[in-house]
Amino acid sequence: MATAATPATNMAMIKPCISSSRKVFMSSTASFSTESKEASWNRLTSSSHISSSFRSIFSAPIKFKKVVTRAMSSENENKPLPGLPVDLRGKRAFIAGVADDNGYGWAIAKSLAAAGAEIIVGTWVPALNIFESSLRRGKFDESRVLPDVQMMFPEDVKSNKRYAGSSKWTVKELVESVKQDFGSIDILVHSLANGPEVTKPLLETSRNGYLAAISASSYSFVSLLKEFVSIMNPGGASISLTYIASERIIPGYGGGMSSAKAALESDTRVLAFEAGRKHKIRVNTISAGPLRSRAAKAIGFIDMMIDYSLANAPLQKELSAEEVGNAAAFLASPLASAITGAVVYVDNGLNAMGVGVDSPVFVDLDIPKDKLELDVEIPTIFVNWTS
Repeated sequence: MATAATPATNMAMIKPCISSSRKVFMSSTASFSTESKEASWNRLTSSSHISSSFRSIFSAPIKFKKVVTRAMSSENENKPLPGLPVDLRGKRAFIAGVADDNGYGWAIAKSLAAAGAEIIVGTWVPALNIFESSLRRGKFDESRVLPDVQMMFPEDVKSNKRYAGSSKWTVKELVESVKQDFGSIDILVHSLANGPEVTKPLLETSRNGYLAAISASSYSFVSLLKEFVSIMNPGGASISLTYIASERIIPGYGGGMSSAKAALESDTRVLAFEAGRKHKIRVNTISAGPLRSRAAKAIGFIDMMIDYSLANAPLQKELSAEEVGNAAAFLASPLASAITGAVVYVDNGLNAMGVGVDSPVFVDLDIPKDKLELDVEIPTIFVNWTS
């Protein structure tokens, strides 16, 4: 039998303390206060804290950098917003799997921050140096801007060189560190996936490659929730990311990744029952459409998948990461208090299609299409399985 490696973390603590004229935070956080241009947000206060990481359950280490941003108005902090808003003020979220600013993890973190939540961001060790360098050099400046014109990561976080280095490596140690510094969380987001043999067909996938995909893309979610549930507040929410390959054939999406996503969706339902009954925590997963992210480019044909979606989805537009982020913010909010155990599709409706309408078979049918985007020939996807 194969044995599963125990995930490991090591938390390095940075504890800057900056006090504002209106609020002073404890030594484990940094407080920032600036004037907002919007009347409904008189003051934005952000607390930032960095720590590190855990080792991947299959072998590669993972490091978690905690960057906390809390948006809240000083005068109306405890008053409900008008209408029916997604209001996450007073909530704290941990987002695992943020490596750059063009993936779903970043978009979810940004949407949660825009809704008022504190965010703690985690990234993979192999991507950590690139992430830190890009943050400090200003490559993320444009995408860091929140709706109220404040920055998701304050300047102190972007420029602080003390955040490098870490020593703890288990998920349990990670949770203990978060508990020590913040007490509890309300939202857990799993945006991790890795399949080292994703370009191989399933028939050619090795046992190690298959188990690695399951470990990083499915069991890592179980592992995170299992440990974090002890410090999650009742009524909290957990969200992961899945893909339509879990239930439909996507040629080229191999290496056991389709199996891993199917396992993730099954685990979502089981965990919704167990975490719901025992801890009153909701568990959902978002089945997101294709996005031209850094991770997706590793598959090798992401552009063709986006073109296919444009040609065949009910909504003929390219999916944005922000749309997935906003769906996550909704699922994490009290507005979704009765939703758990669900697979929520955010893919312009592609999941509903039984056939591809760009097929020559339907050439004589009068199928409406967006001429602005689709007056080009969409290439047929062909995957060469030979090495």
